[in-house]
Amino acid sequence: MMIKHLLSIDQLSTDQIDLVLKTADSFGEVGTRTIKKVPALRGRTVCNLFFEPSTRTRLSFELAAKRLSADVITFTADSKTSVSKGESFKDTALTLQAMGLDAIVVRHTSGGAAKRLSQWVDASVLNAGDGSNEHPTQALLDLYTIKQRFGRIDGLHIGIVGDVFHSRVARSNIKAMTKMGAHVTVIGPPTLLPVTVGSWGVDVSTDLDAMLPKLDIVYLLRIQKERQVDQFFPSLREYSMFWGLDNRRVGLMKPEALIMHPGPINRGVEIAGDLPEMERFIVADQVTNGIAVRASLMFLMLGGSQELPPSEKS
Repeated sequence: MMIKHLLSIDQLSTDQIDLVLKTADSFGEVGTRTIKKVPALRGRTVCNLFFEPSTRTRLSFELAAKRLSADVITFTADSKTSVSKGESFKDTALTLQAMGLDAIVVRHTSGGAAKRLSQWVDASVLNAGDGSNEHPTQALLDLYTIKQRFGRIDGLHIGIVGDVFHSRVARSNIKAMTKMGAHVTVIGPPTLLPVTVGSWGVDVSTDLDAMLPKLDIVYLLRIQKERQVDQFFPSLREYSMFWGLDNRRVGLMKPEALIMHPGPINRGVEIAGDLPEMERFIVADQVTNGIAVRASLMFLMLGGSQELPPSEKS
């Protein structure tokens, strides 16, 4: 039985995470077909409600819903919407509620916004990122990508590098990865590591060079410049010098170790400009898998047609 709303990784058991990942296999196969669509959610309506700029996440959810044959509407808060005229978040929610939607995918600058929305509407709510709080679907697509490459998650050593303090991706990934048996070490400047991070079930390091030979996955976080009110390090150049991944540091990694990043990339900051073209940098896999995982979630949460889409090979 799947949950009605996905607000946090905390809501999912290991069995439910396994179910999401297993179901994603079917929708990944749909993405390889000539006609990339199945009728699982025909007649259902999904709304993308974005109060914060997004490209990858919004398009990924939109594609996932359309591949399930759902009707999709998109609301982005800008100068052309009623939000610019003073309409509150709750009033927007109640307007959408009156439209009889089946699911609302919400991204908001405030932590807890997805939970609040779920209290105002009957539709299923999927959290696409709320402030610095959580981004559960990113964590699930990352788990799927890791399992696809390594065949497992349990026992892997994953290093999450960079701006953990402001990162909702880090929070959701730490919960998901440790829940599924991975050993996680967070690495970065002391000013970008939360004071309470030691209680999150992870190891903590400020020495990237020392950690790289031990890691199976180096997960680089984007510097959250738009969420930083204070100056947390002297300069981007200094950050890159001590905690950015360059060719020298790639040489310290295990031969089979992989590099991940939630995007968008700050080239020359968290990663040297030429490294994203390396074979071990698998951000393209993350993007592709995001569609399959989000389709899997909507299928399971909205009670799509009982059977998974048949394989074209069968």
